Amino acid sequence: MATAITHAVVAGAMSTLAPREIPRVKLAVTLAVLSAAPDLDVIGFRYGIAYGDVLGHRGFTHSIAFALIAGLITPSLVFRGVPSRSRSWWWIVSLAFCATASHGVLDAFTDAGLGVGFLIPLDNTRYFAPWRPLATSPLSISAFFDGPALRILGNEFVWVGLPLMGLFGVRRVLRRGRTRGSDGDG
Repeated sequence: MATAITHAVVAGAMSTLAPREIPRVKLAVTLAVLSAAPDLDVIGFRYGIAYGDVLGHRGFTHSIAFALIAGLITPSLVFRGVPSRSRSWWWIVSLAFCATASHGVLDAFTDAGLGVGFLIPLDNTRYFAPWRPLATSPLSISAFFDGPALRILGNEFVWVGLPLMGLFGVRRVLRRGRTRGSDGDG
């Protein structure tokens, strides 16, 4: 799995896509939490749920169905003042869905595990991306900090952080160009 830090950074960055009427900090924190939520499935190990089970690690909580459920309930739980089915409500649903789904997408690019159950409950097949450059983070926090933390975070910075910064740089340049073009200079 990718680290919770990388999941949160990717999802938090999505908050910048929302319209200004949605509180950015609240949205960024919500999206970061949603992006980490799929890994709550590791609790199942304590109750005898096997990794490869539907409710096991990278199973249902990493699926598109779970992301859709999370997206649909987020406005009611966190943004109660936003009118149901309004433009802002749909933005929150969409971003919450994307943040939750991004977890499975990032995990599919890791170099270990059994794959991600994107289509559960319709299909129990686990999938990986065709290219898997991300080093897998240990499930145990202590194992992470006792050993590969810096190597894993460095790997994620190269494969996720730098491209994300590049996207935001391009976006900033395009916005700046659009602003100059609408100033009536020509």
